[in-house]
Amino acid sequence: MEERQNSDGNTKRDLEHLRLLSIFHYVVAGITALFACFPIIHFIVGLAIFSKSMGDHSGNAPPAFFGLFFMLFAAVIICLGWALAIAIFVAGKKLSRRVNYTFCLVMAGIECVFIPFGTVLGVLTIITLTRPGAKELFSR
Repeated sequence: MEERQNSDGNTKRDLEHLRLLSIFHYVVAGITALFACFPIIHFIVGLAIFSKSMGDHSGNAPPAFFGLFFMLFAAVIICLGWALAIAIFVAGKKLSRRVNYTFCLVMAGIECVFIPFGTVLGVLTIITLTRPGAKELFSR
């Protein structure tokens, strides 16, 4: 009887931890999406260089290639950041629904690369997901 109560207490604890991790995934996804917008400044600078080089025929402007490089580099970084933010958000959704255990664990590992918030969230998610009670909740 005492073992069952302990198991129920652990289950409640695991459910609460998964709920909190889900909320924190949403927050980190929003922060990631916000930080992914910073290269918009580079995109605007590249656009200015490109338009100046296209309009200036005196040869004083930098080549159009520099502007295109700035714009392309910024666009790639923005798209990758937004894709990561979407993936973190989806991981939060899957944690709250307790489905797709492997996806959540892989995303937790990827998040560990992004210091400081991603590292903290990733490590806590890995610790929580590797507990037997949490694995059991995903298998139901």
